[in-house]
Amino acid sequence: MARVFVYGTLKKGQPNYKHMINTAKGLAKFQGRGHTVEKYPLVIAGKYNIPYMLNIPGTGHHIAGEIYSVDEQMLQFLDEFEGCPDMYQRTLMRIRVVEWEGKGGAGEARAAADGVLECFVYSTATFPPEWVGLPYHDSYDSSGQHGLAYVLRESR
Repeated sequence: MARVFVYGTLKKGQPNYKHMINTAKGLAKFQGRGHTVEKYPLVIAGKYNIPYMLNIPGTGHHIAGEIYSVDEQMLQFLDEFEGCPDMYQRTLMRIRVVEWEGKGGAGEARAAADGVLECFVYSTATFPPEWVGLPYHDSYDSSGQHGLAYVLRESR
């Protein structure tokens, strides 16, 4: 099992969460909530209002999201879904746990004295330079006050 941190449309209550609970695509078990240890820009960009974490450490905010344990099948699905490695790149990032629900794995979160886990995160280093000038968010909600509702793939 691998740990994945999701911060956008794959979170609970967001437009693509359905994929995280579709066992035909693999297993994804919610473990808890956290935020990036380092700051990153989280922007909403493109004509489909897609959330992107720009891989510019030290700029932006500590990004809030959810931690999942996923099997190899789900990890492969997520790589395809996220357009990895062209649109997003899957990299290990340090995530500070703020809430842990993982059964049998609670000790794992506490094992790190500082409450930090390494998780795979889909961020991008391949973005148009003008995205750096977009507003930065610390948390994503498709129906947030930004007014930039995500456009589902089936509606594009």
